[in-house]
Amino acid sequence: MTAALALGDDALVLSHRLGEWAGHAPVLEEEVALANIALDLLGQARVLFSLVGDEDELAYLREERAFRNLQLVEQENGDFAHTIARQLFFSTYQHLLYDRLAGRNGPLAPLAAKAVKEVAYHQDHAEQWTLRLGDGTAESHERIQRGVDALWRFTGEMFEPVEGVDVDWAGLADSWSRSVTELLSRATLSVPTGAQTGAWSAGAGRQGLHTEPFGRMLAEMQHLHRSHPGATW
Repeated sequence: MTAALALGDDALVLSHRLGEWAGHAPVLEEEVALANIALDLLGQARVLFSLVGDEDELAYLREERAFRNLQLVEQENGDFAHTIARQLFFSTYQHLLYDRLAGRNGPLAPLAAKAVKEVAYHQDHAEQWTLRLGDGTAESHERIQRGVDALWRFTGEMFEPVEGVDVDWAGLADSWSRSVTELLSRATLSVPTGAQTGAWSAGAGRQGLHTEPFGRMLAEMQHLHRSHPGATW
């Protein structure tokens, strides 16, 4: 099932990226918050993978080209502001998508109906931090703006149609753009040049083509399982 695999890969990869903050978050409260978001995403990935096949095999035994996640979610964490910019872009998209899927019939509807409540928190968390950083000190403003600028080019891929996901992709893109643009304005941040004209440079993660950071992340994520094949706890 193409849709379940693509959305499951998004959740799995971003979950791992957020998990990398364990022991490194700027404050203890954020250590817990990021870990909880990572666990929510991991739970979503497990449900979605169960619609396709064996979740362990799908997570740990596929090669890089077999993953169908967005290039956005595989980008390295960078500093905290960079992570927040990535989370703002993705959680806004995921909330809008799941809200639409929750009201439809189909195999993704039950997962979407449950996950949309989790993702609403993820989006609120990212929005509140974007506002705090953007309208904070000169340094925090510069860091979150740098994250927005660096990651914007990956956002176009989110609105490329996914087989098996019956939504109005153009309408989804418009809703996302309005939401994110309004939030950036409130945070005294600038929308990257060319954004208003739709000049986004989408990636090709949905086709199995990934950026350099993904290979290193995947090797780390799969190392234990591949080193001890067949092992059980």
